[in-house]
Amino acid sequence: MLTEIRIDGLGVISAATAQFHEGLTVLTGETGAGKTMVVTSLHLLSGARADAGRVRLGAEKAVVEGRFTVDELNEAARTEVGAVLESAAAEADDDGSVIAIRTVGKDGRSRAHLGGRGVPASVLAGFTAPLLTVHGQNDQLRLQRPEQQLAALDRFAAETVEPLLRGYRKHRKAWLAARERLLERTARSRELALEADRLTHSLTEIDAVRPEPGEDLRIVDEVRRLSDLDSLREAAVVAHDALAGPADAPDAGSGALELLGTARARLEGAEDPALTALAPRLADAIAVVVDLTTELSGYLSDLPSDPGALDSLLTRQAELKTLTRKYAADVDGVLAWAEESRARLASLDVSEEAIAALAAEVDAAAEKVRAAAVKLSAARTRAAGKLAAAVSAELAGLAMGKARLEVTVRQLVASAQDSAPLTVDGVELHAGSAGVDEVEFRLSAHSGAQSLPLSKSASGGELSRVMLALEVVLAGSDHGATMVFDEVDAGVGGRAAVEIGRRLARLARTHQVIVVTHLPQVAAFADTHLVVSKSDDGKGRVDSGVQSLDREERVVELARMLAGLDDTETGRAHAEELLETARAEREPASA
Repeated sequence: MLTEIRIDGLGVISAATAQFHEGLTVLTGETGAGKTMVVTSLHLLSGARADAGRVRLGAEKAVVEGRFTVDELNEAARTEVGAVLESAAAEADDDGSVIAIRTVGKDGRSRAHLGGRGVPASVLAGFTAPLLTVHGQNDQLRLQRPEQQLAALDRFAAETVEPLLRGYRKHRKAWLAARERLLERTARSRELALEADRLTHSLTEIDAVRPEPGEDLRIVDEVRRLSDLDSLREAAVVAHDALAGPADAPDAGSGALELLGTARARLEGAEDPALTALAPRLADAIAVVVDLTTELSGYLSDLPSDPGALDSLLTRQAELKTLTRKYAADVDGVLAWAEESRARLASLDVSEEAIAALAAEVDAAAEKVRAAAVKLSAARTRAAGKLAAAVSAELAGLAMGKARLEVTVRQLVASAQDSAPLTVDGVELHAGSAGVDEVEFRLSAHSGAQSLPLSKSASGGELSRVMLALEVVLAGSDHGATMVFDEVDAGVGGRAAVEIGRRLARLARTHQVIVVTHLPQVAAFADTHLVVSKSDDGKGRVDSGVQSLDREERVVELARMLAGLDDTETGRAHAEELLETARAEREPASA
């Protein structure tokens, strides 16, 4: 629900604040006072395109700030709003309300904020979509479009249509994907065959070398060792001989091991306890030297004795470099490329058997789409009659008693250029994302009149009433949302105006309804009456503000709307009568 709006520098409004409440709120005022700017501000909060021409003359920017609450929404709408707030890291105020702001500079640049965070206008639109529906005169014209009429029918029958539509879209996605694979195989068979040959040749080359993970790095280390083999062997031999003594020249001198043994024997044979106490430490030293000697012997025995070992490693290294030059930077990359290529090669099977199998997969997927489309069309056809009857009944109450709305569901025949036609009962249909159907609203304005599409049969006033009747019928699907009507009563007067007021009041039982109106018969049904007034500073500069009216002020405003009779007793008496009549008609309904 919209609880408050603040407007700065927008059109004729320099600064204005308005409080909104539950039920029906009307905005009235003289022509040019700025009522349209209130609707424009709500369009901006809905993410509409910013227009620098709307910025007040002399102002640097226009700012619209709206405060919303979400507790009144149904569970699905609250979930949708919550997801938008979470994705934008937006925060609610302490009272749980959320502030949305739209700024438009005189240079045309626009900025949006939601819950204290800067966001794209599209995010603001996602937030307000479940909260706010604005019906301006352009929105009435959109009702003439087939896609809008289809959306209205689906909204009316959402409980049965939505699951069927989800299933249809799921099967259609799988069908289009399989169809794309088949088309690729058949249209690019020569190209794919060449690619398969290249991959097969490359994998054969890799398999012939049989590289192992990390092998190239290991060979580098091993080649480095073998290149220094003589110096490594000499160092190990000298160290071994120093510890154990030279094995091939026993008379050349004793090694460290023999000398340590002699030292330990002397200490153990001494009679001084101080010397004998040192003997165990020499025993530890001997053990360490024995271990070192053993390890050096093992190292020497592991050193290659084959003079051709280095040549073999260099040859293997060259084989691996042949692969890394072609396929990847290292052997591990070559192995990863080979794995990916094997998977790609498996998908490039262009044999007749593979194509036939894929064609069968496409046919099976198409059958699922066909069955889902038929069920979806049947559900829409059943709902179409119910929607037409419900809207026609509402039109009867809007002084269009002889008018009848027809809702026709037709199948969309595929064009010659259709990229994915679907055959249903021998007819090729266009399988769009919303199904194979198109919907047309036709209006018969009076008894005996031929039914015609809305674009050809409905006047501006009739189109306004059709839209209102449709919204009343669809009201249960979005309980708690705010609905804004800009001059929905255009071209209407007399009894029809009273009926419009009555239906807006009925709609306000489940929604917050905000209406811009010129008709006192509509304004009389309001729970809250706001007036947009303008003032002139005498220098040609007009300013407007928004004021909430009490009962006495409402009487004066309604009298003004009655052809300017605000300064006559007759006008005020008529206004009093309108208020009492509206109150009497509302109270039984709400009891």
